[in-house]
Amino acid sequence: MDSSESPLRTGPAIDATGIFLLSVTILVFLVPLCIYFPPIPPSHRDALLETHTPIGVKAEAERRRRRRSKGKKDDVAAGSTNANGMALNGQAKPAAAATVRSLWIYPIKSCKGIEISQSRVLPTGLEHDRIYAFAQLRSPFPVGVDTPEKEKSAHRWEFITQRQFPMLATVQVELFIPDAVKARGRLGEVASEPFLLVRFPWQEPGFRGAMSWVAAKLRGGLSAVPEKQFVLPVAFPSRSEIEKRGYEFEEVTVWRDTVMALNMEKELPWELKQYLGVSNRLGIFHIDPARLRNVYRCAPTKQEAGYQPITGFQDTYPLHLLNLSSVRDFDAKIPKDENFQVLDFRRFRANIVVEGDTPYDEESWKKIRISPKPGSTKRHEPATFHVSCRTVRCKMPNVDQDTGFRHAVEPDRSLRRLREVDEGAKLKGCLGMQMTPLFDKTDRPHDLESWVEVGGEIEVLETGSHFYITQ
Repeated sequence: MDSSESPLRTGPAIDATGIFLLSVTILVFLVPLCIYFPPIPPSHRDALLETHTPIGVKAEAERRRRRRSKGKKDDVAAGSTNANGMALNGQAKPAAAATVRSLWIYPIKSCKGIEISQSRVLPTGLEHDRIYAFAQLRSPFPVGVDTPEKEKSAHRWEFITQRQFPMLATVQVELFIPDAVKARGRLGEVASEPFLLVRFPWQEPGFRGAMSWVAAKLRGGLSAVPEKQFVLPVAFPSRSEIEKRGYEFEEVTVWRDTVMALNMEKELPWELKQYLGVSNRLGIFHIDPARLRNVYRCAPTKQEAGYQPITGFQDTYPLHLLNLSSVRDFDAKIPKDENFQVLDFRRFRANIVVEGDTPYDEESWKKIRISPKPGSTKRHEPATFHVSCRTVRCKMPNVDQDTGFRHAVEPDRSLRRLREVDEGAKLKGCLGMQMTPLFDKTDRPHDLESWVEVGGEIEVLETGSHFYITQ
């Protein structure tokens, strides 16, 4: 063969071993890079963390963990117990005297609560509690043949809860407050308003769903699931913002009350309806601070309280108190099955969870004072409450607050069988107490506030009997 027939050589051949080594080298470089800098777009939560800080016991515990990992001294107030530490498994020891074991707010009615270690008490209850509620647009049904056309076409917004849509229990809510330290590090950016971050599990079908699954694992670890997120303001929007965003004032019904509130449904992702199983039009309403609901029935009168008791999107009264000793006693009497092993106190959606020596002792309370915990650095006056009536339970405690699974009968059946204890609530079960805040300086409306914290001691000022007045 002469030179014209010799094969053309372009370089050394790459064998299988070389390709393998090259691939391993690339992977070794890329895997750590992807772990520390995930190739995924930032979420709403990532954006909020740039200028805000989440509040709550879980957030505080996470900050303590990070500080310890960095070798820094823990400067977060201790003494609060998270939900897992409060599990009703018989391990918690009753306190010698009634004390506050945990505090809970539910910024969006019927969604997952936020455990906090301290809170301002306002006439409407704990700060940020039930400022939002979901509602569905309902048409009149049934209607007769002779019903006027105007009535047939009439629609109204009705609030929804876990009673109808138990998956609301799995919709997570985080409260982010402005962080001055973070804001100082960002030129031209001032964080002045708190926000709610709302999250729910959601994975789209096909390639996009697969990518969201991968992104969730990269962002949150192997246990993470794809989510949909949206943000809501905590403060009531200004007139200009209402016009700009296209929000509307509309009437919404809460039990037998009808209140004018701000419909902000434009902020809702369409996937939420599908996730919850809502077939009607879905709205989310922000309570208008200028149009709160007056509270009567068992609450103190305006003359007795020194101000007119009011509430937002709470069912009936501003605050709900629950005694862990009572829950444990009741739990021991409930028949169990594979779907119901233990009665989690979170099913009752209380604001102030206390623990005392005697089960159901709270049902004799008429007026209480909660003092700061011993050794507290908070300089606040004790908070005083009118214990207005028992809490009459519906079927909502049947919903597991972690999974959204609704048990067919318990604890509703046992509540009706064992806790029909109020002459005013025949054939209904009761557990927990409804409360109305009381204030010293009622001549100054802007000073109507007090303070409660975990570890606070309860002093019973008045005792007596209760009679539930229906709505």
